[in-house]
Amino acid sequence: MARATRKKPKSKSRPPRHAAAANDDAGEAGPQSHRPLWEGHLRLSLVSCAVALYSATTHVNDIAFHLLNPKTKNRIRMIPTDPETGPVERADLVKGYEIEKNRYVIIAPDELDAVKLETTHTLDIERFVDADAIDRLYWNDPFYLVPADKSGIDAYTVIRDAMAAAKRIALGRLVLHSRERLMAVEPRGKGLLAYSLRMRDEVVDPERVFDDIPKEKPDSKMISVAEMIIAQQEGAFEPNDFKDRYEAALRALIAHKERGAKPVTAAPPKDTNVIDLMDALKRSLQAKGAQARRRNTR
Repeated sequence: MARATRKKPKSKSRPPRHAAAANDDAGEAGPQSHRPLWEGHLRLSLVSCAVALYSATTHVNDIAFHLLNPKTKNRIRMIPTDPETGPVERADLVKGYEIEKNRYVIIAPDELDAVKLETTHTLDIERFVDADAIDRLYWNDPFYLVPADKSGIDAYTVIRDAMAAAKRIALGRLVLHSRERLMAVEPRGKGLLAYSLRMRDEVVDPERVFDDIPKEKPDSKMISVAEMIIAQQEGAFEPNDFKDRYEAALRALIAHKERGAKPVTAAPPKDTNVIDLMDALKRSLQAKGAQARRRNTR
């Protein structure tokens, strides 16, 4: 997915198994090609093993823009600046929490170290649950959890195979990026896949968001036509079928500019204001049917 200035219905089912797959480059590189995000121990009761956590996704192919001075074409440097005294050294800065406008509580590094939890170095399995019991609203980022050394492989494989036999997902917590994260761990092939889960206070209640949507049921005939359109468009999820078209357009724009060509402007989308919903549904059904017939005759 492209980044600009370095830009980075309720269903109780597990995320698609393809969702954890990294892109082609990440798969070729392998987790050991970069530093782990976290290292510690995976512990099940009295059994533990050293493990390392690696991201299962990558941004290596993302387009990233730098900010330039249009007059000199020099890249801009972001310099920490005090509004009263001017530029300051980043190494001299301290962390502060704003308790009210322009009033801060200063937290020293040793004070932060003092509140570190056991989960800073240990992913302790606390509970086993069925994957369908975790609302998809709570699934977050995927990671690979791998043995950190050969001495712990036996314990690692015992935990992995026991979880596979029980068909359960393990829940535990660890400290990642200065925050304690709830993790869901499941067997995946020869290893373990870990998902970070959102905490309850990070999820907005969907009932509050959807509260203004009327409860009235739409016309059953229109629902039937819509269901036929859905049936026509059913298919397997194949990640390679879905490309980032915006990023592809950005790359084409960059290539045009690099050659000195004038960029091509995309046409604005057509206005699809629907007056007769049933008529629009029927025409959509006919159009999708014609597309399906053309695909079948190729």
